[in-house]
Amino acid sequence: MITRISSFVMEGQILIPPPPPPGGGGESKERNLTNGSSNGGGGGGGGGLSNEEITVVQEMIDLIEAVGLYGDYRRSQRKDSYNLVRRMKLLIPLLEEIKEIENPIPEDALNCLSNLKKSLVCAKKLLKTCNEGSKIYLAFDSEGIMVRFHGCYDKISVALDEIPFDELNVSDEVKEQVELMRTQLKRAKRRTDTQDIELAMDMMVVFSKKDDRNADSAILERLAKKLELHTLPDLRAETVAVRKLVKERNGQQAESTQQIIDLLGKFKQVAGLEETDDVLADVPMPKTLEKCQSLAIPNEFLCPITLEIMTDPVIVASGQTYERESINKWFESNHRTCPATRQNLPHLSVAPNFALRNLILQWCEKNNFQLPKKEASADVEETTSEQQEEIVALIQNLSSTQLDEQRRAAKKIRMLSKENPENRVMIANAGGIPPLVQLLSYPDSKIQEHTVTALLNLSLDDSNKRTIATEGAIPAIIEVLQNGKIGARENSAACLFSLSMLDENKVAIGSMNGIPPLVDLLQHGTIRGKKDAATALFNLSLNQVNKARAIKAGALKPLLQLLVDKNLGMVDEALSILLLLVSHPEGRSAIGQLSFIETLVDFIREGTPKNKECAVSVLLELGLSNSSFVLAALQYGVYEHLNELARSGTNRAQRKANSLLQHMSKCEHIP
Repeated sequence: MITRISSFVMEGQILIPPPPPPGGGGESKERNLTNGSSNGGGGGGGGGLSNEEITVVQEMIDLIEAVGLYGDYRRSQRKDSYNLVRRMKLLIPLLEEIKEIENPIPEDALNCLSNLKKSLVCAKKLLKTCNEGSKIYLAFDSEGIMVRFHGCYDKISVALDEIPFDELNVSDEVKEQVELMRTQLKRAKRRTDTQDIELAMDMMVVFSKKDDRNADSAILERLAKKLELHTLPDLRAETVAVRKLVKERNGQQAESTQQIIDLLGKFKQVAGLEETDDVLADVPMPKTLEKCQSLAIPNEFLCPITLEIMTDPVIVASGQTYERESINKWFESNHRTCPATRQNLPHLSVAPNFALRNLILQWCEKNNFQLPKKEASADVEETTSEQQEEIVALIQNLSSTQLDEQRRAAKKIRMLSKENPENRVMIANAGGIPPLVQLLSYPDSKIQEHTVTALLNLSLDDSNKRTIATEGAIPAIIEVLQNGKIGARENSAACLFSLSMLDENKVAIGSMNGIPPLVDLLQHGTIRGKKDAATALFNLSLNQVNKARAIKAGALKPLLQLLVDKNLGMVDEALSILLLLVSHPEGRSAIGQLSFIETLVDFIREGTPKNKECAVSVLLELGLSNSSFVLAALQYGVYEHLNELARSGTNRAQRKANSLLQHMSKCEHIP
């Protein structure tokens, strides 16, 4: 299949042979495309399509080629627009073959082509909006635009499903290419991601009435650059696009329209433009509100192959991470290279990226985002049925009176729950969580480790987190964290991190005294144990009450040690947790006793870009509450380094450095 498709596709371009001239040979029956009715009869000697039928097919080809010439698209929908155009181009070989068939198009097939044309017209309208529309509106209503993309995917997919390829004598090569498009459309319909997370957050800030940061010039400047609205031609073109949008809305969606206009005005002010030629001045403002939140999936959560959020990320030998299914297909196509780096791989083994998986699940929980479910083939369904029977038997063996049988069952469930997401669902649906929770208190150390690790794996599924907590697992996991063997303690910490993605579990873990053993592991554990404890403490400390609990448990001392011992490679983790803790009054008080301002200044001076960003954020939090922290930092020479950071740091570091410099200018003794 790959070889045949390559004859049509090369480097993302469709290679189309020039159409042959229309053949003669008598009249053919003409049909109206919109209703499939006959307009006239007459037998034909040589067959072939009527001029009207050829025109209909050619119109679809012209439409597809026209959207390919639109050029650049708005940043918020650029990826989705190019993907839609690429998929539409896959239809050109099909349409070219239909133009060349020797017999009139059957009436039912003509109706199907009519539906396909309508779906392509719908796609063209959407692409035109993404090419010419207001950049602010497209970013503001990115969720609504994504719904329109999915509507186009649905219409094209349904139209393709109805086309009778055999009646049209379509070649196998073209059928394969259309099947490729169908697969891509189904996959695209499960995606809901839009722009990047920083753009989404900035849009929420500037449109928020409650957030006093909406006047922050740094945010406005960054947002203008992201939306590509920082030059005079860009702003004038956006003004015209916004005016067109207001006229189209015709008095509807008043508040969101006014917000778009106001933001455009702020961008003009940032660029130093006057509003004397405001083309919106004569447009009446509408009266109703429609608010759509923007959501973005961080780029690091997307598989480099499919550009979709990963549900089962794995690491290959090059160190790159991919969706398991995608990289397996790459390897099955006889590739032995890394798709991203193109380097030859010494082996094709993959390892689960649990850390990234946990971060993805945490982000999904926070943003109420549902991960796509995988579709199973017939072979997979048969295998799944056998696996279900095995899982039911293993769950029964968890309650066996034989210790060895229990240990083997727990170990096997641990391995099955590690392998793929489907197994986690099957184990939970088969009632595997309650007996696993009961085994947590079993005195056998091996059973403890297998059981807590199995629960860790099961907790990676969103729906299992609440079930595990409801079954009373949290106090038992904390008990293993306190008294288990080192491997079981580490996996208990990781399990608490996974469970704490639910806010109610954060509260439960804190109230059940789960923070002190995490602090102990952070101080005395192995490197892996420290990392597991740090991620759990960070997540738990997002809760205000848990911040006080972590401070009381003595978390500041081991965090400071992580800053000193740079060989552990946990500086960013420690600074991130410290930033949460110093937002609490007790945390600021305890930090003052530790006198670590000099350490922060050292990181601002010579740390990595991320180190500098985190360190200046902590110092700003401290300085805003107590000027003595600022004065201490000045004694260590922070002023010069802040100026440098304000010029050349990351976006966030620049904002924090500027804020701290502004605060310093208000304090006494500042040069």
